Amino acid sequence: MNQSRRVFLKSIGMLAASSALPLNAFAFGKGEEKLKVTLVGTGSRGSSFWGRRLVGKYSDILEFVGLCDKNPGRLAYAKKFIGVSCPTFLDFEQMVSETKPDLIIVSTNDSNHHEFIIKGLEMGCDVLTEKPLTIDEDKCQAILDAESKSNKKLIVGFNYRWSPYTSKIKELLKNDTIGKIVSVDFNYYLNTSHGASYFRRWHGLKEEGGTLLVHKSTHHFDLMNWWLDSDPEEIFAYGDLEFYGANGPFRGKNCRECDFKDKCDFYWDITKNKRMMDLYVNNEEYDGYIRDNCLFRPEINIYDKMSAQVKYANNVVMNYSLTTYSPFEGYRVSFNGTNGRIEAWRKIPYLQDAYIDQESLHEEEMEQENDAMVQEPIIIHKLWNKHETEVVRSEKRGHGGGDSRLQDKIFYDANKKDELDRAAGVRDGAMSILIGIAARKSIESGKPVRIEELTTLVPNAKRFVEKQ
Repeated sequence: MNQSRRVFLKSIGMLAASSALPLNAFAFGKGEEKLKVTLVGTGSRGSSFWGRRLVGKYSDILEFVGLCDKNPGRLAYAKKFIGVSCPTFLDFEQMVSETKPDLIIVSTNDSNHHEFIIKGLEMGCDVLTEKPLTIDEDKCQAILDAESKSNKKLIVGFNYRWSPYTSKIKELLKNDTIGKIVSVDFNYYLNTSHGASYFRRWHGLKEEGGTLLVHKSTHHFDLMNWWLDSDPEEIFAYGDLEFYGANGPFRGKNCRECDFKDKCDFYWDITKNKRMMDLYVNNEEYDGYIRDNCLFRPEINIYDKMSAQVKYANNVVMNYSLTTYSPFEGYRVSFNGTNGRIEAWRKIPYLQDAYIDQESLHEEEMEQENDAMVQEPIIIHKLWNKHETEVVRSEKRGHGGGDSRLQDKIFYDANKKDELDRAAGVRDGAMSILIGIAARKSIESGKPVRIEELTTLVPNAKRFVEKQ
């Protein structure tokens, strides 16, 4: 498929849904040149989803002109894995100055997203960042200010919106299937494989990931903001660490060198995973990052159970919970309306016929080439009527098919009208993390926190969406 660089650059504006600039502000018009892309952060997600997959599918319209990471060993491996011949850099500003990219993709630790977003905008580039936007309100405000001052735009890579299943829920709500929504229950379950992995990694430190209320729940909060078409207004939350961290019965240096391999139910043999060995273990000497860290190391300071009540500006109330050591992984969400109720769920094993291998569930979810299809139900129950079942056909791959649809929208379908308004800009990214930040502050203070107290953003009863 042939598409000019002009059309792509226009798509940046279309996807930055919070922008107040006219779309033609993004049409720079340089003929049929390929889009020049750089990537900062070449870890697992960066090198695969935002690296190798872009090269494999979109090389007709884009080219990587630079890769950047603080770890030179990981950077060298990622270059080979992605399959590019571009130069690599340890210094971000040097990369941007020398390569002059059109688009910078940020896939680093959450705690320094803001550094690369802000510097990228200041240096005259559009930026696409992995979720979450950042980890606290001060960094969030700095990003808002930088984008406002810049003539460039920021896209947040929210893939959950783009799956057929979540899109069908949005369609049902948008069509007032159960009348005016008044309340929502949203329960997310991380299993003892995927959930535990967050506590092995840098995510286990509040100063790096902002707690899972920011890093993980930003997905869920963004979905809810989009589903309800409103902004959050006030949050009250509880949270605690009572399973992982110092609560464990024993601990070791890491899984590879642990004396309790035979006793620990959470023992993970990273040596059996070639990609993890090549990407992380073989490059520990450069920055000391341990990918198979102990789940029970005492420095872990995030929550492993979380519950929040969110009041929206349109008066909807959401009850949310996140469990990090469930026997299974998936979610349940129920919407209560003036005319009925919608119930939806994904990957709850006893509600579907197929057996789910919990250990490989997340790896399968991240897989981009799995063509297997699944039938997933949504229950619609109107007052004084029998329930109906809406069956949604979707993929197993890439977050239920959301990954591929997000990238196609960015790189191929820029001019295609989206009736469900799935594009996400800086305001969407901010509103999703501000729920998590407010929840964290509420846990720490024991008091409710209002969104308007955190940044200059004022919640709207109806979510602002730029016309596409």
